[in-house]
This record gives sequence, C-alpha cells and structure tokens, in this order.
Amino acid sequence: MQRIVPNLWFDHTAAEAADFYTSMFPQGRVTHTQRYPTQGLADFQAELAGQVLMVEFELAGYRFIGINAGPEFPVNPSVSFMLNFDPSVDPQAREHLDELWAALSEGGQALMPLQEYDFSPHYGWVQDRYGVSWQLMLTNPSGDPRPFIVPSIMFGHTIQGRAKEGIDFYTSVFGGRIGTVALYPEQAGPVAGSVMFADFEVLGQWFAAMDAAGQDFTFNCGVSLMVECADQAELDRYWEQLSAVPEAEQCGWCADRFGLSWQLVPVNLGELMTAPDSFEKLMGMKKIEIAAFG
Repeated sequence: MQRIVPNLWFDHTAAEAADFYTSMFPQGRVTHTQRYPTQGLADFQAELAGQVLMVEFELAGYRFIGINAGPEFPVNPSVSFMLNFDPSVDPQAREHLDELWAALSEGGQALMPLQEYDFSPHYGWVQDRYGVSWQLMLTNPSGDPRPFIVPSIMFGHTIQGRAKEGIDFYTSVFGGRIGTVALYPEQAGPVAGSVMFADFEVLGQWFAAMDAAGQDFTFNCGVSLMVECADQAELDRYWEQLSAVPEAEQCGWCADRFGLSWQLVPVNLGELMTAPDSFEKLMGMKKIEIAAFG
C-alpha cells in the first residue's frame, strides 16, 4: 500500500497533465477526479468554482495527485522522479527509456542530456512541458533492485549539504532504513564529502536524496508529499515532528525544517469530504481535525 503520495501543483492544467502522463507511461490510468464546489469558495478560488480540483492517477502502479489551481507554486527540479529501467526485468528497457524520454522532452527541456555517465550507461534528466522533472536511468541488472518510480529530493540553494541530515530526520520520523550512500569525492571541490546520491526507505517506499549546488531554486508547494494517516493520533504525531514553519500551516499542509511541503491527511479524507460544508471546514483548518467533519 502506497501511503505517501506525491502531489503536483498545476496552473489550471491538472486534468490535461494527467491525460498526458497516463497516455505514455506503462499502466497509466486516471483513478479519480474531484471538482471544486460551486459555492462557498474563498475569493481567490472563485474562478475555479465547479472546475477540476484534483486528479488522482497511476503510472506503472504508482499513485500521483494533480492539484488544479493557479500559478502560485511552479514545480521545479528540487523534487524530481527517478525512473529505473532495469534490463533484468524488461529486455527492451533501453528502447522503452528512449521512447519515454522523447515523449517527456516534447515541449520540455533537458537538464542533463541523455547519454552515458559514470553511474549509468544511459541516463538523462528532463523537465517536461508542465515543469515536472524526471530522471530516466538504465540501471545495473546486478545491483540492488529498486522500484520503477522513486521520488528524488535535492538539497540545494540555502540547504545544500544537508541531505544526510534530511535522510536521518525522515527515517527517524517514519521509521525505515538507509540504502545506498555515495559521497562527492575530494576533487568535487566545495561539495566534496556531501551526498552525491543516497536512497532510503520509509513506510515501505523508496526515496532518493542528493546535495547540489549552483541553482537558485529550492522546495516549494509545487511538489508536496501527502501522507495518509491511520487516525488522529498518528496524524498529530507526524505533524508535531514535521511542521516547522507556522505560516505554511493550512488545510493539512505543513513545511518541515528544510522547507519540503507535506500534507498530513486521514486515510478516509475522501469520505470526510462528502459531508456538507466539508470544503469550507477544511479551508479553515491548519492541522486537520477529523472530529470537526462530524
């Protein structure tokens, strides 16, 4: 069961983007669409009345949610998605990688060109037409297997050098384990000794992390990680540990000490949102209080 679901912020294009992704990824499908209510919206949401609010979709069995909103939070490469093409699982892995690279590149831009690197015989990093970033990699069949889709968290700009701290923090909050850790070598200069690549597992899901330097972007609400909590006690516990920016607290959203955005929601949020005035109640909350929907 996937308990942590990446949410992607789109500027009025969530449904379009979901159709785009599900048309090209294996096992792509839209699973649920929710609309804004037609009344009771805040002034800044009035133009969205009756339009799509969110689209839940799956790519290769991995869940995403597209949030349909305004231009406030453009997605950037501080959170990207690694796509592991494993020749031991798929004999046509390289061909399928090339096909998906071509589709994602159309209208987008390459952040690292598709070519051979020290860590992979065939790798590229692309930001697609909607701003979402994907790292496509032909993996080593003899290596430790990883899922096809792995969210990758990049610690750069003002938090460069804190990736190891982040990994230790997230595994302490959720429990889990650390997998591969590779550090920048001495010849890398200012970033030497920081995390070149690492991965870790929490709540049964793999994530990657790295330190980077030289870019002017960092985490924002463009990509948030939604955690489905079993009950109020679990939600409260995670909120207490994760929320570090009081002004970011709204509608179940919070930001941690690094600025990464989280949504802590009850597992039955969809059911709760069918109650009268539920949208207005949610908009008035910071941390979600399940009993308030009653």
